[in-house]
Amino acid sequence: MYKKLFLLIFFGLLLIGCSENRKKINESVMKDSVETVPADTPLPKVSFYQYESEEDSYPDAILELFSPLGNQVFKPGKVPFEFNIKNYPFEEASAEEFRLFNILNGGDPIGFGTPIFQRELTQGSYRVVAYLVDDEGLALKNFGNYVDRDFQVGDSRPFPYSAEPYLAVNYPRNNQVVETGEEIIVDFLVIGGDMDLDDLKVSVSIGDEYSYIIDQMDPIRVANLPSGSYQVKVKLLRGDEKELEGPFSSVSKSIIVR
Repeated sequence: MYKKLFLLIFFGLLLIGCSENRKKINESVMKDSVETVPADTPLPKVSFYQYESEEDSYPDAILELFSPLGNQVFKPGKVPFEFNIKNYPFEEASAEEFRLFNILNGGDPIGFGTPIFQRELTQGSYRVVAYLVDDEGLALKNFGNYVDRDFQVGDSRPFPYSAEPYLAVNYPRNNQVVETGEEIIVDFLVIGGDMDLDDLKVSVSIGDEYSYIIDQMDPIRVANLPSGSYQVKVKLLRGDEKELEGPFSSVSKSIIVR
């Protein structure tokens, strides 16, 4: 028992040390609000930043989707999903550690411990985004690390064709609780587009007070957010900062800092 406790403390300190040694880039420190921060009680300022990119984890990992097929139609009920995973240690993950995640219609990710499974779905049109994660649980972002597909259940029409890119948000999760002093992570994928080649940006706003715009797909970190309930909105923008109009170009999540 004491040995396990020692190992947990050791790895916890190791992770903290690694985080502290990583270089922050693209940092933006928010100005204090006169209404919320009295002059006699100074608090650490809220800041947005990214960490300098390190060597990509599993750059050659490939995720293939065999079922559903594009615009395949299923009866309401159990819909089969079948993936093939290459160049990635999927089988080495523990039973409590999910490495394959699915997002349906812009909702929260759901993790799976097997590449073949079924999901109970009602009538409707669906878009699935599936992706693999690294050892920190962050989405792998190289081409081939993720896949998307549209399909239908019951008597429903396919989504209207659109060549516009869109978002898939890995973190935060809806109603996620974050302890005061912890970093909030905004981790996302841009599907169907390239942020550099297509001149895209991503906007993150937290409540009505804090906002940040970035042109890189690396995870965004938020520090020193005061206790409270917040709505986190992630939006995909063109280079002129006009929002794209697709159904999944904007994602909103509720979080609680306590």
